[in-house]
Amino acid sequence: MIVLSYDGSESAIHAIETAHELLGDVAATVVHVWDPPANFLPADPFGGLQTWSPKQVAELESLILERANSVLAEGVELARKAGFAVEGRLERTAGAPWRAILDAADELDATLIVVGARGLTAVESLVLGAVSNAVVHHAKRPVLVVRKLS
Repeated sequence: MIVLSYDGSESAIHAIETAHELLGDVAATVVHVWDPPANFLPADPFGGLQTWSPKQVAELESLILERANSVLAEGVELARKAGFAVEGRLERTAGAPWRAILDAADELDATLIVVGARGLTAVESLVLGAVSNAVVHHAKRPVLVVRKLS
């Protein structure tokens, strides 16, 4: 079983398609990582002034979760159309997305992790991308990084 990391980007789409061309009809789990809104909301700089109500935070989280489920469903459908026997897995994280991908791969005992590399400029292409770079450097299992060539 392999893990296909999917964030909805062009590079993730290309990575899924390329992985199937290379690996064929293997079992796969599409993993999409999402962050709760509390990670992005500014802290109260003065103490005692609440800028976001609990209801607003809950509504925002609901919208973000809905979007995350939509992105995951898109990735699962893409992998299914490519030919993978696929399941989806949504990962909520308050930390680094790469850590959530590695933790999911470990829990699933994946034989391979597939990630896309975003390299849009010459400098970015040298460093792969923050998530793919971290996955490569911290993984304890094989990683396939797929970069879309222009």
